[in-house]
Amino acid sequence: MKGIKNTFRIKVGDKVQVIAGDDKGKVGKVTQVLAQDALVVVEGVNQRVKHLKSSRKDEKGQRIEFFGPIHISNVMLVDPETQKPTRVGAEIVKGEDGKTRKFRKSKKSKATF
Repeated sequence: MKGIKNTFRIKVGDKVQVIAGDDKGKVGKVTQVLAQDALVVVEGVNQRVKHLKSSRKDEKGQRIEFFGPIHISNVMLVDPETQKPTRVGAEIVKGEDGKTRKFRKSKKSKATF
């Protein structure tokens, strides 16, 4: 998706819940964010199997299991306090040193991420 602004509120290491698709309801940790395509890879979600042929006669073929990417709109961040999926907003706080910092904040419990 060319020209898309890559300001996603989901980062690597976040705990998310799948809200749509075959794996709806599953909770996992984000291992990779593919910002250009608006996709995320979540541990334990969208498991795939890739079959590899042997490249030589003395080698055996293999089955590689991995987690496929899903669209970022199909996941929601899990609130650290309530352990339920929540919408996320941003809060800008001015520090003592005069620098401003941006935090992600839960819409329901107001907890910061």
